[in-house]
Amino acid sequence: MKKLSSYLTFQLGKEKFAANIANVLHILGVPQITELPNSPAHIKGAINLRGKVLTVIDPHMKFEIESQEITKNSCIVVLEMEYESDRLEIGALVDSVDKVIEITENELLPPPDLGTKFKSEYIENVININDEFIMVLNIKNVFTSEY
Repeated sequence: MKKLSSYLTFQLGKEKFAANIANVLHILGVPQITELPNSPAHIKGAINLRGKVLTVIDPHMKFEIESQEITKNSCIVVLEMEYESDRLEIGALVDSVDKVIEITENELLPPPDLGTKFKSEYIENVININDEFIMVLNIKNVFTSEY
């Protein structure tokens, strides 16, 4: 029996991405985001998540995708990752969340040469579903690296 892994798919602009569901803690609507003075441009701000301050990142900038206006479909995907032996929670502002897909390890393709469009260290794998390519994010590299 082949082992299945689950991924949450979401949109950034016209591109479809996926995050391993093991890293996804919550999916939230977009509340009021408080800007953080003197923060890097990719940090959208902070929100109050059940009494905790959660930093919200705009991943559009990481992939050089034009930021979209916040709509009723926009979401904050709360992700958890390990970083320098600490557990880190971060919010990613995405244009919409699609669905959770289950795939086998054999369906995870190596990342293609992405040229200058996307930084290859941000893409862990690619999934091809019905000739639609979904880029699987390397969560740690996307959300903990500088530009």
